[in-house]
Amino acid sequence: MTATLAALGSLVLVVLLGSVVPVLPTGAAVSGAAALAAHQHPLTVVLVVLAGATGAYAGDLATYRLLGWGGERIAGRLHGLRARPRVARLSARMREGRVSTLLVSRLIPGGRVPVLLAAAVSGLAWRRFAVANLPAALMWSALYAAIGVLGRAVFPEPWQSVVAAILLVLLVTQGLSWLGRRRVGPDGTPGTP
Repeated sequence: MTATLAALGSLVLVVLLGSVVPVLPTGAAVSGAAALAAHQHPLTVVLVVLAGATGAYAGDLATYRLLGWGGERIAGRLHGLRARPRVARLSARMREGRVSTLLVSRLIPGGRVPVLLAAAVSGLAWRRFAVANLPAALMWSALYAAIGVLGRAVFPEPWQSVVAAILLVLLVTQGLSWLGRRRVGPDGTPGTP
């Protein structure tokens, strides 16, 4: 039991750190932990989902606070947010309290920080963001845990399902990233279909 709690605590810290420093593969960490948990005790998967959601939620709150302090300067430096209409669209979605915007931003590689930045720049209230982000973090964690559990169902050995879950998450995120780059060219114009 102590080892399980230590592993869950480590997962919270990894996801939290990966949410603040968005170069760490947090989805792969949740998927791998869920695959391993499903091999040990299926009910532990629920704890993995909660640990992943806790780390993602706390990391998003920290990132939102940081972006609130220097948002305008950061927005001017990010290539995708230089266009004012794009920031305005994202800001309007956030003011409407669309949880779907937060969820989709978590699932698209490189999408979370621009959405959090737009929310911070638009002056979205801290409480409103905190309430809207809670289900998004929970759904994100559940989705990546489901990928891990699916890997467990396919592979008999725990290490195989962990490796499969991590590879699947990396392939999906790289594929989505590639599609996103293909849709929008380097100058901001639509790319080839």
